Amino acid sequence: MAAQEGGLDRALSVKYSRAMRLAEVESKQDPESEPYRSKYAARELLKELKAALGPRDDEPLQAGDWLQKAAVLELQLGLNHTETEELSAGEEHLAKCIQILEPFRLSPGAVSVFLQAENQLGILWAGLEEMEKAQTYLEDAESLYKQYTKEVGIPPLDTHEHFLGEEERLTEQERHKRFEKVYTHTLYYLAQVYKHLDMNEKAAWYCHTTLQRQLQFTHYNPVEWAINAATLSQYYITKQLYMEGRLCLAAASVIFNQAGGTSSESPAEESEEERDHRDQLQQKKAEIARCWIKYCLNLLQDSRKLLEDDVGEMDYDRQEELKIRLKKEEEEKEQGRKSAVMFGSSETFDLIQSVEEKVSCIYPVDFSNARDVFLVGQNYVQEAKEFFQLDDHVTDHIEVVQDHSALFKVLAFFEEDQERRCKMHKRRIDMLEAVYAELNPQYYLLVCRQLQFEIADTYYEMMELKVSIANRLDELDSHNIKKINHLAQSAVTYYTLFLDSLKNSEKKFPEKLEADVLRPALVCKFRIGWLYSKMITSDPKLQLTNLQQSVECYRFVVDYCETHPEATKVMEPELELCVEMATLLPARMEKLKAKIVAFS
Repeated sequence: MAAQEGGLDRALSVKYSRAMRLAEVESKQDPESEPYRSKYAARELLKELKAALGPRDDEPLQAGDWLQKAAVLELQLGLNHTETEELSAGEEHLAKCIQILEPFRLSPGAVSVFLQAENQLGILWAGLEEMEKAQTYLEDAESLYKQYTKEVGIPPLDTHEHFLGEEERLTEQERHKRFEKVYTHTLYYLAQVYKHLDMNEKAAWYCHTTLQRQLQFTHYNPVEWAINAATLSQYYITKQLYMEGRLCLAAASVIFNQAGGTSSESPAEESEEERDHRDQLQQKKAEIARCWIKYCLNLLQDSRKLLEDDVGEMDYDRQEELKIRLKKEEEEKEQGRKSAVMFGSSETFDLIQSVEEKVSCIYPVDFSNARDVFLVGQNYVQEAKEFFQLDDHVTDHIEVVQDHSALFKVLAFFEEDQERRCKMHKRRIDMLEAVYAELNPQYYLLVCRQLQFEIADTYYEMMELKVSIANRLDELDSHNIKKINHLAQSAVTYYTLFLDSLKNSEKKFPEKLEADVLRPALVCKFRIGWLYSKMITSDPKLQLTNLQQSVECYRFVVDYCETHPEATKVMEPELELCVEMATLLPARMEKLKAKIVAFS
């Protein structure tokens, strides 16, 4: 009898191994015309195994072993059906697996299979957008893992071991590693579910823990891991958690380098597969660089928000207060750091820390500190542009250039010398105009509008700076007057281009502006009005023409807000001034007309 059972077990083992090879290995080679050929063949073998097991009425211990084998087959059939897009059948088999194992869920022979079944049900329901159901299964799997490790603690059998002979069983170390891998998947799936349920803080914690465990148990794809870590950094940045964000990015850079490159000595010798692989690596590297750019840019911008006064200039009292506060935080940083979730082994951590040390996670409070962050961001701009070139990646390239411009803009805030601030804005104009000149508005209308508005704004800021510099002079010379007027006219030109882009095919301006362009369009009108009023000329007739242009722009804003009440709120900061100027400027124009008549 024992010999017969031994022979049966060996036959079951051979058939199970064959089914797994079909499902996990040979299926990858199936032709496109029969994508599930090997999966279907594996399913037939699994059904034969299920029939061969048959009903049993043995001693409790033997019955338990049989039930666990039956549960493994239900799990594999459930996986098979879901992988061939037969979700209803897949759900039935997975639910049957859980039903069979419920009495044994805390036993070393059942717990790993039970966890995997709940993981798969979590994935299945999440795919059907039944997030609460997915959450229930995955949270139960998490609780079971915690209960098992606390109350039992023995490395449990791996799923496949139920169909292996004693001599083929895994070591306890390997069992432990595989069980931890199953639990890591639980945490990963929970992170996705929490994200879909807008439980972002929880999702971030589970994602961070998943990444940490993948490194700990050396089960990860370096490129995929690095992209996930870089993506997580962007969540931390939005929450002003710059230490955690920097840690994720530094880890992403270190782990990404483990991916290596292609084997060919030169691109000319590469196969198509190697070339695709190289391109993918370059793209992922550039994507990580863009995450670094966002880190540097957001750190500088958030610092500016803490330091600026009501008119957007440096508040020196706040600057001193922030310096004192940050010095205290710096002393507590190491203690806080120890409570953060770290990545990897001590060797990996040292590499990560060396990358972290290249850029601060503390808000910069003066130009020197801000410049250090800016230079790191600018280096990553160049790295991102190596892949995202204008010819092949228009939108991505322009977004990188816009981030570069934004880095200069926020650095200028920290610069006290107004002439040097002007030079920074000039750098912005040069890079923005260069890409704008390459675009066809017919195909890139929205991008062109963004650039038109930003270039106009930059000329506007430069003109304000030049006026401020000129006000400190005893007398305005012709060079300064010419410069101020040129900047003002350039700003007007680009604001006008933006407004013209809103006109219809008959060159008519819309009676009602869409919500996404409402404020930008009215701001353009407001600023054109302001710019015309600031142009410097000794010619009274030209002064009158400029004032007339100003009045028309101010009145446009006032009239539009009167007929479209929703615009009043979005233009609240500027509307009051528009009303005032639309009232005062006509009186000034009358005086100017009288002066012209008197001298004519």
